[in-house]
Amino acid sequence: MKKSILLSCVLAFALVGTLFSLPKVVVNTKGKEVDKEGTQAAAAPNAAPTESAPKSHDEATLSPDQQKIVDQLRSGFIQASEKDKVAAGVSLSDKFATLQKFDSAAFYAEKVALLSPTIENLVRTGDRYYEAYGFAVDEQKSKNLGAKTREYYQKALDQNPGLLAAKANMAMTFVNTENPMQGILMLREVIDTDPTNELALFNLGILSMRSNQYSKAVDRFRQILTNNPANTKAKFYLGLSLVELGDNEQATKVLSEVKKEEKDPVIQQAIGELEVRLNN
Repeated sequence: MKKSILLSCVLAFALVGTLFSLPKVVVNTKGKEVDKEGTQAAAAPNAAPTESAPKSHDEATLSPDQQKIVDQLRSGFIQASEKDKVAAGVSLSDKFATLQKFDSAAFYAEKVALLSPTIENLVRTGDRYYEAYGFAVDEQKSKNLGAKTREYYQKALDQNPGLLAAKANMAMTFVNTENPMQGILMLREVIDTDPTNELALFNLGILSMRSNQYSKAVDRFRQILTNNPANTKAKFYLGLSLVELGDNEQATKVLSEVKKEEKDPVIQQAIGELEVRLNN
């Protein structure tokens, strides 16, 4: 498997169930310029958020029992009194998220946030739209979901500028807009506030990989592992970056450790392919 294909597959699918969600759009290599932090910027106009109910890319198929639960929760939300509607909406959004129906989870989280715009509800909505954004394949849909993500994270940040995770996630949605440097600057702001922030360091590492600046990526992932040696996702990407740098000895050592520690079958498969490459 060619390295570009391997990288795209790993970055696109290894995010499932991880702490650090990486949107698929971030591994799009159709960038037009590279800044000093390693971001390739694809020129793309800002899109207006969609107002319609979710209809696509919720690809998880529900069993009859799951569908029955969802129908009951949706009915409960629709029929709930004003006092109970927020709690019913949160339950419905949470269930959709558990079932990996990301658009629907975001849609109902937004309804909750409109009813009760607390920081908690705003952040939840931003998180849910960011999850949906991360799995969006269609370019226009990705733009719409990115805009929604920024909208709700910004509302939360307006109330509490110290929400570093929200800022770090929001930053990644700028990468493929007309203003990618805004995302880089936001990540740097997070690092300035918290030099050990794992999410910001991780995102900066991924952006460096994206533009083939693997030495910078190695530095970022090693910073994470200095403070949290148990972060196997960072260790995997460190190993992958070392492979790209041609440091086969260190790469073999790092990937061997990940192979023992990481349960994600996609990463295990990727390690197997990397081992073949290292041994050729």
